[in-house]
Amino acid sequence: MDLEKSPAQPQQQAPPEGCLAVAIRIPVRIVVLVLVVPVRVVWDALVVVGRVLRDTVLRPLGRALLWLGKVLFVWPVVGLWRYLLVPVGKALAWLGNVLVVVPLVWFHRYVLTPVGRALAWLYTHGLTPIGHGIMWLLRGIGVGFAALGLGVYTAAAWLARYLVVVPAVWLYEWILAPVGRAVAWCVTGLVRLVGMVLYWTTRVLVVLPALALWRWVLTPVGRVLAVVGREVWDALGHAWRIAGYVSLAVGRFLGTLFRWTFVEPVRWVYRTVLTPVGHVVRDLVLRPAADAGRAVGRATRQALAAARDSVRQARADFRRMLLGEPREPEVVARREPQGREARTLGSSTTALTKD
Repeated sequence: MDLEKSPAQPQQQAPPEGCLAVAIRIPVRIVVLVLVVPVRVVWDALVVVGRVLRDTVLRPLGRALLWLGKVLFVWPVVGLWRYLLVPVGKALAWLGNVLVVVPLVWFHRYVLTPVGRALAWLYTHGLTPIGHGIMWLLRGIGVGFAALGLGVYTAAAWLARYLVVVPAVWLYEWILAPVGRAVAWCVTGLVRLVGMVLYWTTRVLVVLPALALWRWVLTPVGRVLAVVGREVWDALGHAWRIAGYVSLAVGRFLGTLFRWTFVEPVRWVYRTVLTPVGHVVRDLVLRPAADAGRAVGRATRQALAAARDSVRQARADFRRMLLGEPREPEVVARREPQGREARTLGSSTTALTKD
């Protein structure tokens, strides 16, 4: 499938920089590089030391503490729960069932249920008719009181309307409303006048000086500080990367130096001196000693076996001397044939069908 090639987009050009940025950049980068290189080297050294401590000290220590915590806390708690609390809980549950649940069920079944049924019969056949009669009587009394209250309410409403509401409405429409409008108009005008005075006073004394300060002082200073801050930040980034390369080179140099001054001599000593000496010691000392130890062990085991047999024979002789010879077991006639005439499972003939 043919794809239409999009026209090449023009590369974005960096905005032109002023002479101030160019003049600040190189001194700032030099100073920052001098300050950051020791910090980066120390940081990388601390990282390496931390990794070594984590792998050789903290991780084994954590595993040991975890095992110790299991031995001192987890396993005792599990044993306490499994072998003490669970049996005690089961025993308490059985006692609660026997001493509380069963009596309560019996009491509910043979006491509360008959009493409840008797009370329900009494409510249905005794209290309900009496309650209906009382409600009919109270309903009639309530209707009478409602009619009397309606009349009293109607008379009171008529009196309140013509003695209170109508005069109050007239007083509000013809006296209070005009006076309130006049007072509101005066207060509105006074507020507008005071607001205009405060607005122009604040504008002349605060806003215009602050605007001039922002435009002619703070904005230029802020631009200069922004340029300086951007250059310092860029210088820190470049210095940190360069310090990383320097730290890597120093680390490789120290590693190579440690290898050729310590590791390689130790490896050479182990390979050319200790290994042949170990082989000689193994062939001339350890292996003969092991063979001699095994021979001594075999001889010792044979001696102990002979001693055990002698002790066993002596004990049997002593028992025969005190108790006599043991009785021979009586021969019991077996119902099945013996020897070759016994049952044959793999042949076609048996002892019963054999001629």
